[in-house]
Amino acid sequence: MEKIKTGLAAFGMSGQIFHAPFISTNPDFELTAIVERSKDLSKDRYPQAHIMRSIDELLASDIELAVINTPDSTHYKYARQALEAGKHVIVEKPFCTTIDEGKDLIAMAKKNGLMLSVFQNRRWDSDFLTVKEIIDYELLGRLVEFESTFPRYRNYIKPDTWKETGQQGGGLIYNLGSHIIDQAVQLFGVPEALYADIDTLRTDGAVDDYFMIHFIRPSKAPNLKVTLKSSYLMCEPEPRFVLHGTEGSYVKYGLDRQEADLNAGLMPDTPHWGEEDENIWGLLHTEKDDSSFSGRYPSVAGNYAGFYANIREYLRGNRPLLTDAEYVLPVIQLIEASIKSSKEQKVIRIE
Repeated sequence: MEKIKTGLAAFGMSGQIFHAPFISTNPDFELTAIVERSKDLSKDRYPQAHIMRSIDELLASDIELAVINTPDSTHYKYARQALEAGKHVIVEKPFCTTIDEGKDLIAMAKKNGLMLSVFQNRRWDSDFLTVKEIIDYELLGRLVEFESTFPRYRNYIKPDTWKETGQQGGGLIYNLGSHIIDQAVQLFGVPEALYADIDTLRTDGAVDDYFMIHFIRPSKAPNLKVTLKSSYLMCEPEPRFVLHGTEGSYVKYGLDRQEADLNAGLMPDTPHWGEEDENIWGLLHTEKDDSSFSGRYPSVAGNYAGFYANIREYLRGNRPLLTDAEYVLPVIQLIEASIKSSKEQKVIRIE
């Protein structure tokens, strides 16, 4: 089977940590080209990939798949350019900043018969997969409360980065919000309405670094209370997930280990990839079926490689695309609604 020739639009943190390792270790892909405007950082690790100096050069090459992993504000422009060049496209989250931009990209992909996927890799986080399993198995009875918190701690403004200046996007609601909103929508559907509080808490901050969002009557679980939160000032982190049901609770601390392992230089083909140590498994207490259990519940192994495996299944095996931009578009709608809710300090209905 012909390999999927793939090009990276950038080789910053996203390219080095989240894309190149998974493309290069998947035998169905060929990491063909990498855009580095002035450096040659990829040369030693990926000598088979041609280093190119511009997006234009990348899109004029014979790659089949373009990964748009540039700063947030450029996603729409470069994704549109890639679709116009006849390439299948993966776009980093957020894949656009407005609903109108998203609709335009989706329409263009459909018109040209091309794939448009959003890199929602945290659908393959260990903790999220475990939460999904607990919900699917109904171990807590009817779920009544769901809290998802993504803690960060950086009490200073990191210099010389677009994520802190806001000049090319950035801000926590579009960054981590794209992930935890997507996870909640995957589990419970789009809410009927929401209320959000978004703010900048760090001294001299230029972008939002705190948010809390309440979903009101999510479509798949209208009686469920859903709270989503993230902040850069959580020195002592809150639980990553808290679930309460009519027959039990589940509380999980700590973050999926894959990002930390990738930062440490480990590759996805390392044995026992994504497996959590037992001492950070979440705590489950259930009284289901007249029996009681209280203890650590085994975490499902994280598997970011599953994202690219599904891309291959779609492009070569005609399997459903799990991260189709059309079905990620509600995440952008909910981010826009959250910003409006915070500014106007009121509940926003979702059309």
